[in-house]
Formats: sequence, C-alpha cells, structure tokens
Amino acid sequence: MAKNKKGFWREAIRVTKENDPAARTALEVLLTYPGVKALAAHRLSHWLWRHNLKLLARMHSQFWRFWTQIEIHPGAEISTGVFIDHGSGLVIGETAIVESNVKLYHGVTLGGTGKDKGKRHPTVRQGALISAHSQLLGPIEIGENAKVGASAVVVTDVPANVTVVGIPAKVVRINGKKDVEKIMTIEERREASYHSSHL
Repeated sequence: MAKNKKGFWREAIRVTKENDPAARTALEVLLTYPGVKALAAHRLSHWLWRHNLKLLARMHSQFWRFWTQIEIHPGAEISTGVFIDHGSGLVIGETAIVESNVKLYHGVTLGGTGKDKGKRHPTVRQGALISAHSQLLGPIEIGENAKVGASAVVVTDVPANVTVVGIPAKVVRINGKKDVEKIMTIEERREASYHSSHL
C-alpha cells in the first residue's frame, strides 16, 4: 500500500506538471491543485466504498467536495495518471470509469440520464480530453484519445481518435483531420446506435 501511495503522488505531480505550464514545483502542485487533492481523497473514499463502509465513504467524499468544489462519487473507478485542471464544478457519478491519461476540465459532468439501471455513467478511455463544461450523460463510452469540445452534450458513444463538439455532440475531426466522408459514416452509425438504444 505504501508503494502504491508513493506511486500515486509521483504520478499526480508528473501529470500536473506535464499538462499545466503554470505548475512550477512539486510542492506547489501538492499544496494548491484541487484536482490532485480530490483524486487523492477519492482513493480513500473508493476504498471505504469497496469495503462496504458506504455511509462513511459518502461522508468522506462530501467533505472533500466542500474543500475542492469537485464531486466524485466513491463508487467511481478512476485510474492513476488522470489530470483535473481547475476542477471547480466537476461531477463524476457512481458507475463512471476514468482511465489513465484522461484530462478533465472544470464544469465537466460524467452523469446519468436518470432512467438507466446498473452501469449508468460514462466510461472515459485512456488519453481522452474532456473540455470545460462538457456534459457526458448515460452509460456511454468515450474512446481512446477522443476529444470532447467545451460545453458539448454527449449522449452517444464517441469512437477513438475523434473530436466531437456541439449540442448534441457531433464528430468534426478524425485523427485531427476533417474527412467529411468518414465523419458522415461515423455520424450515421452514432445516430442509429442512439435510436436503437432509446426504443
């Protein structure tokens, strides 16, 4: 456990300094970055949750919500190497899964739609970037290295290596390029998937 803790802190500092040019020193990151504090606190909340101390886990997570303005449900699964920038207003729901090297910005919601049972929050795959105030709703999957634009509302899966923007979010880039034919094909598949899951 001690080795695991040390690995978390080292990785949190590395990821923060790598992604934020304003982060000058390890001490500054540890003392002034709410995203790092929220992720560290979540590790304990999640441990309590997994060990069936659910009320204590919720109380602990709510205490850190007050201090960081970041709400992470103790049931959420979050890998090391996640970067939360600013973070104010960020919400991560109970069944959300966030893999390593994901970047989350302030105001992001990984939420439910209110009608799903079981897995009801998004899965965000490795390397994805979720921009400020994006709303990802339901048991959707955001593919590896995908990018979600600011204030987008995402209600269907996002394939790997694409960029989506808008309300509802639509694909605008694939591997950083605007390939209209491929974009139309992906959008048709996403539309069909959305309608088949809402019949």
